[in-house]
Amino acid sequence: MIKSKDRLVSAQQVSQHATPNDCWIVVDRQVWDVTDFLEEHPGGSAIILKYAGRDATTAYAEVHSPSVLTRNLSPEKCKGMLDESTVDGTWDTPAAAKDAGKTAIAVVPDASAKPPLHTLISAHDFEEAASRTASKKTWAFYSSAATDLITRDANKACFDRIWFRPRVLRNVRDVDTRTRMLGIDSPLPLFVSPAAMAKMIHPDGECAIARACEAKGVVQGAAPSGKFFFQLYVNRDRSKSAELLRECSANPTIKAIFVTVDAAAPGKREADERVKADESISVPMAPSQARNDKKGGGLGRVMASFIDPGLTWEDMKWVREHTHLPVYLKGVMSADDAILAMEAGLDGILLSNHGGRNLDTSPPSIVVLLELQRRCPQIFGRMEIYVDGGIRRGTDVLKAVCLGATAVGMGRSALFATNYGQEGVEHLIDIIQDELEVAMRNIGITSLNQAHPDLVHTGDIDHLRMEQWGLTP
Repeated sequence: MIKSKDRLVSAQQVSQHATPNDCWIVVDRQVWDVTDFLEEHPGGSAIILKYAGRDATTAYAEVHSPSVLTRNLSPEKCKGMLDESTVDGTWDTPAAAKDAGKTAIAVVPDASAKPPLHTLISAHDFEEAASRTASKKTWAFYSSAATDLITRDANKACFDRIWFRPRVLRNVRDVDTRTRMLGIDSPLPLFVSPAAMAKMIHPDGECAIARACEAKGVVQGAAPSGKFFFQLYVNRDRSKSAELLRECSANPTIKAIFVTVDAAAPGKREADERVKADESISVPMAPSQARNDKKGGGLGRVMASFIDPGLTWEDMKWVREHTHLPVYLKGVMSADDAILAMEAGLDGILLSNHGGRNLDTSPPSIVVLLELQRRCPQIFGRMEIYVDGGIRRGTDVLKAVCLGATAVGMGRSALFATNYGQEGVEHLIDIIQDELEVAMRNIGITSLNQAHPDLVHTGDIDHLRMEQWGLTP
């Protein structure tokens, strides 16, 4: 019996199957009969029919992992391999690439305008390069935050208002930035925060970030590398989330589950909404397509449509029942909820306001870390405490560690660095490590276990934290 992978199918044969009742497409040379999958496709049937009878590889790769077809279609739906010798001008393969260039997730329009990578020496340089070379929709999606951007900007501004209290005349010839997080060793207290749609800025997308993190030994959220955690958005259809948890639990490279709890509703990201989206595309995770309506054309709003706003503390028990992995909460914004997480026996929390993208005027994460120091200092001995939002410098990393953070995350900066692919993300990590080492030497410590609150002065933002005890259910 001839296996499908050994069977050659001509381009002309594929083109004969181009209707809703008989639909074949080609993805990575594999010919698939997707007729029965049309109505089940999360992005709807229109986007598949757009490539009916021809090559859909480019459009498919922009929004799907390689396993989507094999997981959703039975083996007999693979009709064979495209016989590339039969591809000629009569088979309209270039149209797929042409159409993909019009989508809302198009790759950088003018990569030649990017400054050489070696000329970039800070996280800010990557952001500046992205602002000038990414497509209009890409920049709007990456840079946008909720309404007036107050929280987005305060995330960074509050780090800038914390002052070091350096100690001098210490032997700081040898500096060690190593630490442990999620039960594993890390070369520095940094992880790449979960951040979606990296293919908007580079064709390698999340794979570029994953490879860079693996090369540098850095923990990453939401993509497969040697050390990573899985960010879970709990689906309204709990069976889908349960299946994800089972898959994660069976994967030895996944170290923890981070349950996102700060996204009960998508924020009004006006820059993203103002730039029109291509309605023919779907986006990862969402059960619907991009759309333009009276609210705008925001990709963030579409991506959040499947998230269950009914999530409660009781659901943390449900998560525990479906995985043996450590469970963390991503998106804690008050000491009250940090205490509840500790009392619930969770393994840790990530202080985060989603980059200011959901609720504007929610508190900067570093301020919440100060609140924990004042209201529940015992939590630092019982849980791992992570922080993201506003980290742009090695000095920001060190300030958070001095105030009790296990490690910090960078999201937007990693996306901007992906403008240069894997090499760009690696370069960003190297920059942060260099800055961290310089900061450690200049405050008089040689290892992170010597970092403590007395090495920073927080008086300029202390008044922002909640002082009184106000724990409520």
